[in-house]
Amino acid sequence: MPPPAGLIPWPSPTAPAPRLTTTTRPRPPPRVRPPPPPPPPRRAPPPPPRLKPVVAPKPAASLPPPPVIVSTMDPASTCLNCTHFGSCSGCTHEFYLDKPPVLQEVTDFFSAHGIEDFTFSRGRLSEWRCRAKLAVRGTPEKPLIGLYQEGTHIVQDIPECRAHHPSINYAIKLLKQGISELGVQPFDEDAGTGELRYVQMTVTTYNTSIPVAQRYEQARVQVSLVWNSRDERSKNSEKLSLLQEFLWTNGGPRSNLHVIHSIWANFQTSTSNIIFGHKWRHIGGEADLWERFGGVDICLDPYSFGQANTLSFNSLLHKLIKYVPRGSTVVDLYSGAGVIGLAIAASRKCRSVRCVEINKMSKLSFEKSASRLPPNLGCTITWHNTDASAEPIHWLEGSSVAIVDPPRKGLHPSVINALQRVALSERKAFKAKSSLTKVKDEKRPWILRAREPAVHVDSTIMEESSGIWPETLIYISCGWDSFKKDCKSLISNEAWHLENAHAFNFFPGTDRFETSRLIKFEDSQEQSLMNISVAHGFFSLIKIINLKML
Repeated sequence: MPPPAGLIPWPSPTAPAPRLTTTTRPRPPPRVRPPPPPPPPRRAPPPPPRLKPVVAPKPAASLPPPPVIVSTMDPASTCLNCTHFGSCSGCTHEFYLDKPPVLQEVTDFFSAHGIEDFTFSRGRLSEWRCRAKLAVRGTPEKPLIGLYQEGTHIVQDIPECRAHHPSINYAIKLLKQGISELGVQPFDEDAGTGELRYVQMTVTTYNTSIPVAQRYEQARVQVSLVWNSRDERSKNSEKLSLLQEFLWTNGGPRSNLHVIHSIWANFQTSTSNIIFGHKWRHIGGEADLWERFGGVDICLDPYSFGQANTLSFNSLLHKLIKYVPRGSTVVDLYSGAGVIGLAIAASRKCRSVRCVEINKMSKLSFEKSASRLPPNLGCTITWHNTDASAEPIHWLEGSSVAIVDPPRKGLHPSVINALQRVALSERKAFKAKSSLTKVKDEKRPWILRAREPAVHVDSTIMEESSGIWPETLIYISCGWDSFKKDCKSLISNEAWHLENAHAFNFFPGTDRFETSRLIKFEDSQEQSLMNISVAHGFFSLIKIINLKML
């Protein structure tokens, strides 16, 4: 039977069935992930950079290198070598500055009073003056800044003064330039006209950012301008502002040489010879000027008294401190801003220190200085604004050590009388001593106010110390003639006697000196001693010790 139409024929039963074959595609080889490419070879680390020595950058070609104040004086020289000598009234001796002419007289004086170990410290002989008050005269085109010629009111210009610290001379040069460029009119004393009358230059070496050995040479100057007007609101005050800006721009911290520390203005219209008026204004730079004296930080305002020779004063202060017994009760008469009293309080572990000063403007400086004293001194420190000569017995009572630093005219007669009475009261009888305190109860309000401390450093209650009188008197004098007079008065009744004498060359080139003496008192049957130092052209220190009777 044939297959249906359209189908392949039936296979023959005898013929072998055909073998069905299928075409098979070859299988592709398995996919193999190629291995990752080998990592690139590591680069060797670059060699360390070759170190080069550090070289300070060169200043811009358009700017000159900063100027440096260089001393032109030979430290070993004992000659003045000043071009202004003879016309300037500041110095009277040109040679042997280490041996003032009055030194032999001083040595003989102490030798006659049994002092054989008198010492004299010559100090720095040039560039020693760190405070200068100078008159400003002349014209804007040619200003004169200096001292009056001897016996006249003619100003001698002293731009190259050998006594001035070099920073003062540099500041004067800047001031002259400012006067000329701004047309500031120097004062005309005869007509009473002009704008700038005087200038005070005060040096500060207080700079903790540089080594101690470099601080004196790199000192800065506080400039105080005495302006001929009532206050800063006067018509000519605009030039004062311009002059301040000129000084600060050319001598301040952004100038080539930072020599200006601060700028103050004082306003004075008086026709008298008084340099300063009562109004002060801080107009530029730092408000406070600090200096290091006797191991403590001292703040000095421009209107406070300041030593001209800070190096010699520091030497004297270190010598003076050693004469104060530890644990003493101290009164510092004529104390000013309290430099001596604060230095003693910080180093001698005193029970109390009282500072007495007539100038009320010293109060602020004292407060600022006292705020930097080390804590927990265990010493009661007070500052009193009163005249020490008004009632000296009150201030001497309760003190085992008395320090006097009077003005050039010497001690007031009332102070000398009180010191004599104190010494005699110890030598004679207790009834004599009691007579010192046998006074009426004080009722005058101004006296009572003066006795109250204007500044009380700590909060401790002051102990009553009646019956204690000075056993030690330290006398600091800035006038030889007045010192001799006071000394003779103190030793006239054999109550006080000289013990030691030390002199310090405060004013090289002059015959002025300061004296400091030490006086000790002992029983009438024993030898009495007194220690003195001198200052007139040089400075002297005196210590007096008054021993109690048994």
